[in-house]
Amino acid sequence: MIKISSTPFHTKLAMVLVSIICLVYIAILGETILAPFLFSFLLALILLPMANYFEQKLKFKRGIASITSVCIMLGIIIGVLFFFASQLSDLMKDWPLLKHQVTETFHDAQNWISRTFHVNAHKQLDYLNDTAAGAVAKSAAVLGATLLTVSSTLLFLAFIILFTFFILNYRRVLFHFITAVFKEEHASRVNDILKQIQYIIKRYILGLFLQMVLVTTLTIAALSMLNVKYAVLLGLIAGIFNVIPYLGIFSALLISVIITFATAGGATALLVLLAFIAIHALDGNILMPLIVGSKVKINALFAFIGIVVGEMIWGISGMFLCIPYLAMLKIIFDRVDELKPWGILLGEEESGSKRKRKVFRITKKIKFEEAE
Repeated sequence: MIKISSTPFHTKLAMVLVSIICLVYIAILGETILAPFLFSFLLALILLPMANYFEQKLKFKRGIASITSVCIMLGIIIGVLFFFASQLSDLMKDWPLLKHQVTETFHDAQNWISRTFHVNAHKQLDYLNDTAAGAVAKSAAVLGATLLTVSSTLLFLAFIILFTFFILNYRRVLFHFITAVFKEEHASRVNDILKQIQYIIKRYILGLFLQMVLVTTLTIAALSMLNVKYAVLLGLIAGIFNVIPYLGIFSALLISVIITFATAGGATALLVLLAFIAIHALDGNILMPLIVGSKVKINALFAFIGIVVGEMIWGISGMFLCIPYLAMLKIIFDRVDELKPWGILLGEEESGSKRKRKVFRITKKIKFEEAE
């Protein structure tokens, strides 16, 4: 039998490419099951200490401890969604005012186009009417797609809840299965990898949550000082969207500028733009390296590539899942001799200086270290 190490480079490259294509194809076909399962795995890692506490300290049965942990998580999520919905209801009450402001802005822009480019209003209206006619013709398809999206989202959330419970309930079975797959001499290395994955992901999710809270607080404070009407709602949008690396903050910026422009005018919208840039600079250079970067050391190039590929495969779900699972892959690559070059490729460039990193301790067990 031919060993892999003696196989020509072009053969190994072809095998790697075929394997990647097959995995991507399987991921696309199995999106309905795989995407919520991977989300549930992350949530199960977060809820694992709580489930262990209920089972070991309070003497709950494993199933009761698992379902109690899931119910607490579900209650927190419902509370956040209810608060978010209450803020959205205030926006909907002022929808006629927003519509009126947008209409006036549209007429001003129409007059400016007429004066600058000498395109009369009738031609502009004809173009808009043609566009509107095309939109109306497609309205039935858009409505059907919207209903399908809502139903798919509800199904996605249901799968997440069920999978999280099952992973917590059968966590020991899954652990024994993973360790039994590999040879006995690799047992210690497999255990080390699993412990590192659990530690890194727990700290990553905790850091991501803390970062979301800080960005939300900073955004609400900045918008409140600018007397923006929906400061709390826009701050929540900025914090939640910030979970999606790189692209989320720009989406929140666009929404905030449009709403501010419709309610407070162009000058305030420009100030909101500057405030978002300042918050993003603070987040990218201080908060992100301190809170999240010290836990997940994935370089920006492959983080961005992962986000783009994740969006192409699974949409928003893929954009969120790519970073923690890239971190898992890096942990595996760093501990398997044949895969160490891939770990180097995913990681940050090592600094030559040995500057002591700052450590900020939140509690006795929770601390954040400055990224290298």
